[in-house]
Amino acid sequence: MQWTLVIPLKPLGRAKSRLSDTAAEGVRPGLALAFAQDTVAAALAAAAVSDVAVVTDDELAARELAALGARIVPDAPGRGLNAALAHGAAVVREKRPHTPVAALNADLPALRPPELDRVLSAAAEFPRAFLADAARRGTTLLAASPGRDLQPAFGFDSRHRHRVSGAVELAPAGVDSVRQDVDTGQDLRAALALGVGPYTAAVSAGLLIPGS
Repeated sequence: MQWTLVIPLKPLGRAKSRLSDTAAEGVRPGLALAFAQDTVAAALAAAAVSDVAVVTDDELAARELAALGARIVPDAPGRGLNAALAHGAAVVREKRPHTPVAALNADLPALRPPELDRVLSAAAEFPRAFLADAARRGTTLLAASPGRDLQPAFGFDSRHRHRVSGAVELAPAGVDSVRQDVDTGQDLRAALALGVGPYTAAVSAGLLIPGS
């Protein structure tokens, strides 16, 4: 099964405010872009992924991610994360109504293609499925099989909300890189320990990360 991934990305100037303990305000936009670049590059390298659609209105991010091979979908609703994901999935399905679609976080800088393939293979067994983040409170991936709506419920306690919505929680072994999103300095240290992609490695090289 070949998947289309929908990756949402807010304007870089408003991204990653919770990294203020680790990165100065002027550095955080570059980090957010680097996270997205490593995420998109790894996703496009996964055998199970045929297409990546990034939903964003940020011109710089759109240009840089398109250069990696992503399709850019403007955030027409402009009403937050879940509306952006629903819109992106609808745009994808308008052209290819029978494609399986998965929402993927844009802040997975340690993402490894084989691990993403493992998660998508597990997701293919269910109408809707999700993968919890490393903290086991949020969600990093939400998948919908052909003919099924994505029904995104990202945000606070999204693991619980996706479970209540009827999505099956996936538990494949050895997929830490797909779980490790980055919101805080502690998350970034964990991602660096796993091994981040080249964009994040370059931007984070000059940071003095407490506890590292």
